[in-house]
Amino acid sequence: MSVLPVKPFGKETTSPSFPIAGEAAKTVRETLATVDATPEGLTEAEAGSRLDRFGPNEATGEKRVPIVVRFLRAFRDSFIYLLLVLAGISFITDVWLPWRKGHDTDPSETLIILGMVLLSGMLRFFQEYRSGKAAQALKAMVRSTATVLRRQAEGAEPEQREIPIREIVPGDIVFLSSGDIVPADLKPIESRDLFVSQASLTGEALPVEKRDTIALREKIGSELRTQPSRVRGFRRFAQEAPGLNSCAEHSTAAQHADPKHQGDQPTADLLDAPNLCFMGTNVVSGTAQAVVVATGVRTYFGSLAQKITERRGKTSFDLGVESVSRLLIRFMLVMVSVVFLINGLDKGDWLQAFLFATAVAVGLTPGMLPMIVSVNLAKGALSLAKDKVIVKYLNAIQNFGAMDVLCTDKTGTLTQDRIILENHVDADGNEDESVLRMAWLNSRFESGLKNLIDEAVIRFAEARIDPAKSPKYAKVDELPFDFVRRRLSIVVNGEDGHQSLICKGAVEEILAIVSQVATGETAVPFDENHRRRILELVHRYQRDGFQVLAVAFRKVEASEAKHRYTVEDEKDLTLKGLLTFLDPPKETAAPAIRALRETGVAVKILTGDNEIVTAKVCREVNLDPGTPLLGGEIETMSDAELSARAETTTVFAKLNPMQKSRVIKSLRAAGHTVGFLGDGINDAPALHDADVGISVDSGTDIAKESAEVILLEKNLLVLHKGVLEGRRTFGNIIKYLNMTASSNFGNVFSVLIASTFIPFLPMLPLHLLILNLLYDFSQTTLPWDRVDDEFIKRPRKWDAKNIGRFMVCLGPTSSIFDIATFALMWFVFAAKSPDRQTLFQSGWFLESLLSQTLVVYMLRTRKIPFLQSTPTLPVLLMTGLVMLLGLYIPFSFLGRIVGLQPLPLTYFPWLVGILLCYCLLTQFVKQQYIRFFGRWF
Repeated sequence: MSVLPVKPFGKETTSPSFPIAGEAAKTVRETLATVDATPEGLTEAEAGSRLDRFGPNEATGEKRVPIVVRFLRAFRDSFIYLLLVLAGISFITDVWLPWRKGHDTDPSETLIILGMVLLSGMLRFFQEYRSGKAAQALKAMVRSTATVLRRQAEGAEPEQREIPIREIVPGDIVFLSSGDIVPADLKPIESRDLFVSQASLTGEALPVEKRDTIALREKIGSELRTQPSRVRGFRRFAQEAPGLNSCAEHSTAAQHADPKHQGDQPTADLLDAPNLCFMGTNVVSGTAQAVVVATGVRTYFGSLAQKITERRGKTSFDLGVESVSRLLIRFMLVMVSVVFLINGLDKGDWLQAFLFATAVAVGLTPGMLPMIVSVNLAKGALSLAKDKVIVKYLNAIQNFGAMDVLCTDKTGTLTQDRIILENHVDADGNEDESVLRMAWLNSRFESGLKNLIDEAVIRFAEARIDPAKSPKYAKVDELPFDFVRRRLSIVVNGEDGHQSLICKGAVEEILAIVSQVATGETAVPFDENHRRRILELVHRYQRDGFQVLAVAFRKVEASEAKHRYTVEDEKDLTLKGLLTFLDPPKETAAPAIRALRETGVAVKILTGDNEIVTAKVCREVNLDPGTPLLGGEIETMSDAELSARAETTTVFAKLNPMQKSRVIKSLRAAGHTVGFLGDGINDAPALHDADVGISVDSGTDIAKESAEVILLEKNLLVLHKGVLEGRRTFGNIIKYLNMTASSNFGNVFSVLIASTFIPFLPMLPLHLLILNLLYDFSQTTLPWDRVDDEFIKRPRKWDAKNIGRFMVCLGPTSSIFDIATFALMWFVFAAKSPDRQTLFQSGWFLESLLSQTLVVYMLRTRKIPFLQSTPTLPVLLMTGLVMLLGLYIPFSFLGRIVGLQPLPLTYFPWLVGILLCYCLLTQFVKQQYIRFFGRWF
């Protein structure tokens, strides 16, 4: 096999500039030549060479960011920017201006601020680097794969292989079936009733059919028979490009028939091309064998991704962070402006007032919030992984904890996901071996994704049917299952040479296409009496918890026999009998539903199954089904009506994919945070529209791709653990925000009071910065703290209003004792004059740091600290270390550099008394806050 040309595929095209556009008007043979491939597939060596050359098949490719760039990005934060502004001003006032005037320079303050910048950035870089590696490791646990045709070496027999999608290369021969994601830009070589959803590219919900050469020719031939005006155009098309498998085939005929289309480019509407499949779309039904034309960034999807920045919709987590940020900015603008004006007017030194106001702005900013959030989410993701829950996007953890409605399918969640075939009966309810044989042929020859029912039929039949004594059948054609018809037909050729169409599916859909019913070896016309008796038999089985399918067939007359069949051939069938299936409830379902209910999560069942069977299963797991709402009823409802019904309905039955999605949207519109658990093709729209899409590792590719959370075990108890972990993670984030915001607000409030009455700054800007950095550092271990049981019992969401209320109520509590410290330094230690301001500032610095750090113990829980709720060891060690460091700084060389001095020993008994009273008052105010507002965080 020759080596691929250096010139990339598709460069000869002008618009658009991606390879798939150039393949639309080529024959399959020409396309194979372009990508230097054969229908037998690539050799392993050639595939490896192409992978090295073209790179991984990743469209938006999470590019590996150099570690230097990641390090620099760690400094991209408002807290860092403010510090750098302060450092610049300090450099100008303490270094550059004195140097210009020939005076002594003092770079110590500039160096300390820059040191704080470096320390803060390095700490954030280290934590985010670890968090990022953990997140990537978790995402790597969930891999999507594709089936390709490969050969070990030249001349070897081709074999089907399952490989990761990222390893697909141009020229690979790919097999597609229901539920698969289209892994690259492809051109079908052979296809059968292939319907692809292109919603990811076009937003169009309805799937489109994709065809190979034969299918296109048949379709065009049919149109020509019904539209003679196109004959001349088709003949010219056939002469110019015999054998074409292109989107241009149909459009060329149309152009010759209609002069106004002359000059149109055949690729003008590329996504409408019936012979091209695009990366990122998904197969709804049917099968195909296709050649890969382009991979990665060279696909249609990848080309778009290179031109625009794709943004995910904002989740409740993102919106919550934004609301809190806006709140803090409003507080900061007001407080900083007041501090600046008071100090400027009172002291007359506007530059110093500006520096101090800037430091106050830094003090009000929760500078470690990005790091605290990242560490909390990463730790939560790792904890969830231990419970067999993989989080693909870290922000989904908070949405997980905020979830108050869980929508889920019945099969595999409430039931054991191991369906058993119990009965195979004729129309009178008598066991009939021929019903089983027909069902077995239908399931055995299905080429798409075999579901649990098909597996149950095959498993049951093969234990009873002796292949040696069975007639030989050959598959002729297949009409794949879809969620509108809700049935699947297989056409087989028996030993007698006659063809038979065997159809298996939902009872109502099968009864709609039968005209006879089998009674023994004969068949009689199917009338309303037969319909009534069949439905009574079905309902009797359903009331006992069985799922029921019908089997029908039709002998194809020799004159009607053909190789390709359509849905129109599913008519005038003979009802053969019924199949009943049992999927027993899981032992864990009832306790899991009870646990979810006790933690504020309502469980709703969204299923395509029958409402009678679903209601019985619900009752067996102690979930009151109430009055089920059916898909047909939903179709007649307005959005407002559905929203009202969805609030009170537990079971939604006989739903198609779009009806599931509509129920999800109606619940979200009512203010709920909705999670959806699904693993099938029909679940993809609902997974996408839910606040939290949850799938399982054994689910279809499109379900796993649409989900944010993957369960390695389909179990509601596992899901319940995930919900609790999400709430713990969010709880520790909220702790940091509430504690930091209230403490910083209290400090600034104290500064306002001190600035009004004290003739010098109560604390230098550098002191405020060091205080803020040490306090934030003391809280870096909060992600490892415990969360009160009361907090995780209810769903939690961001509440900026409560954070603001918390700041205003709890912040001034510390100001009372700050004022007491001012009075202590002013009257007891006579630090009244500017020449003794260092002593004053040292006394308040130490009291402020210790009170802020001690309050971590008071505010981290609604209970009594240490007696009812003890912090974890990491929190105790880190806060203890910061307090010791704070006690040491005034007595150290660092204290002298930043303008602090040692305090007299007589100061410390006063300090202990102030801190003790502060803790007692904070506990009292906390209890009153809970009593008055009915909540804590």
